[in-house]
Amino acid sequence: RSGIGHETCGASAPVFPWQQQSNARDLSDRVQFFEITHEFHPLLGRVYDLVDRRRTWGEDRVYYHDDAGKLRGMKAQWTSVADADPFVSVSAGRSSLHVRDLLQLVALIARLAPASIPSKPVKKGRNT
Repeated sequence: RSGIGHETCGASAPVFPWQQQSNARDLSDRVQFFEITHEFHPLLGRVYDLVDRRRTWGEDRVYYHDDAGKLRGMKAQWTSVADADPFVSVSAGRSSLHVRDLLQLVALIARLAPASIPSKPVKKGRNT
């Protein structure tokens, strides 16, 4: 052992059992602002300074100050900082709906209108 709180491995630099924490903003981070890109969000197109980005409540979220100066957060996937949706990238504009969304829509329609969808087509005869 060489010193308190760290070890050395031969001629290499000391290895510390912790990482230095910082509450300062990382100025080398490329993303210092973001745009709201969710097509149905009322703030679509607005650009805000990125205060923080972290995983909270099990999801990736961005934090910013609104026009009144209040700290707000939203899902990162609704903003320009999110990675591109692989489905959207692969479909290249040919389809705007995911298969899972279409299946949910079919289930919803079936649940809401089961009596209005006939199970067999009704044939009309000549005498009817």
